[in-house]
Amino acid sequence: MHSVLIVVGDATETVDTLYPYYRLREAGFQPVVAGPERQRYQMVMHEVRPGWTITKEWEGYTIEADVAFREIDPEQYLGIFFSGGRAPEYIRYDQDLVRVTRHFFDANKPIASVCHGVEIPAYADCVRGRRMATVPKCRFDLEVCGGIFVDEPCVVDANLVSGRTFHDHGHYMGAWIKLLEAAAGR
Repeated sequence: MHSVLIVVGDATETVDTLYPYYRLREAGFQPVVAGPERQRYQMVMHEVRPGWTITKEWEGYTIEADVAFREIDPEQYLGIFFSGGRAPEYIRYDQDLVRVTRHFFDANKPIASVCHGVEIPAYADCVRGRRMATVPKCRFDLEVCGGIFVDEPCVVDANLVSGRTFHDHGHYMGAWIKLLEAAAGR
């Protein structure tokens, strides 16, 4: 069974993480949760509630990291998923995560990103000239790092698949799974 990384940290968005996790299992892949350390992380739920102009956040489920960023040999993984939530804003500076991120872009392996997940490949200098969807409030992060913002539920740019928020999972996840299946020789 081919393994696929799911990148998390505290304040990773619950739906952004669990939907891909179980979708990978359904497709016959082994999801491997990666965080700054091997430990349990507190996920959150994000939503713009009626009457609010900003995102409201509250606690979601927790998730256990199977592997710490420093332990990852990216050659052992078929693909990578950058989950959303506030976690990417903090974990993007981890140099082992930067190393791992660059590997997947350099090796042209299947990559998916949603919402704030864009902040990790943007910081790792991997989005230059690439078309991506992200939540509109992260448009600046993408564009200042040379990426091209596309306001669509599914954007495919070669090996890179992205969506704006968890509302787009049903649009972009299938495209990413197809890339993983092709890379696995299915």
